[in-house]
Amino acid sequence: MSPWLRQHRFALVAALSTVRKSPGSFLFNVLVVALALTLPFAGLTLLDNVRPLSEQLSVDPEISLFMREDVSRPDAQALLPQIRQIVAQGKGEVMFVPREEALESLKARSSLGGVLETLGENPLPDSYVMKLGGFASAGAAAQVDAITERLRALPGVETVQVDSAWVKRLAALLGILRLALLLLAGTLGIVVIAVVFNTIRLQVLTQKEEISVSQLLGATNDFIHRPFFYTGALLGLCAGGVALGVVALALHPLNGAIAEFARLYGSQFQLMALGGLEIAGLLAVSAGLGLIGAMLSVRRHLARGR
Repeated sequence: MSPWLRQHRFALVAALSTVRKSPGSFLFNVLVVALALTLPFAGLTLLDNVRPLSEQLSVDPEISLFMREDVSRPDAQALLPQIRQIVAQGKGEVMFVPREEALESLKARSSLGGVLETLGENPLPDSYVMKLGGFASAGAAAQVDAITERLRALPGVETVQVDSAWVKRLAALLGILRLALLLLAGTLGIVVIAVVFNTIRLQVLTQKEEISVSQLLGATNDFIHRPFFYTGALLGLCAGGVALGVVALALHPLNGAIAEFARLYGSQFQLMALGGLEIAGLLAVSAGLGLIGAMLSVRRHLARGR
């Protein structure tokens, strides 16, 4: 075994020995750190479940194009090839709606039939209705704006209306949730570092005499640091495991309530636990936070001791 591996094995054994000497204190600190990690882990689990749902959400914006009243029927129908070419990128369906058909539809769907009869003439223009497909996500639906602008530039067009505003609101809401989760994770990450910093500081003070003797015997700073570094990393790693366990256990009662709600909309949506790669990443992050707290604590103590 190489000297480098032997030194790290000694440091790990020393860290585990410290944990065994005071398991109650170690477990209490693990619970404190786990509480700080549970909320961002739960938020990440929620976003991980909502993200594919939002990407697979059926997004079929509908565009209504209204001609000016002074445009004749042949001129309005002559725009059909251009409109088909514009919406072809969205795999859309184009339907021409004569003003007479639009009036009859309005009478059938509302109670304004008598009012419309008193007008004497049809106030509605000829129009086109385009149902766009091929927009599999809220981000892709942003292309609707470009299509809308090209339609507005056609000759004889009075107004173009699009009903994809809710798609943009969904994308903006998910963006806000991601930013809020990032800020929350950053804040609680500082809390984790502070807890580990204080824990390691107490251990350093407790072993102050041992550290002094080791320095007199010629021990290097790296040799003295390593056991505390491993203790901080173990604290973060165990806390991350506990936090992930709490989130996984919480999914069962949540899915029971979500199932009842989803049935009302004909869905079978359920929250799923994070995958193995995501779990490994979160455990690495939590261990890294513990290591950072230990490094700051130990190096500050040794700087004061010089």
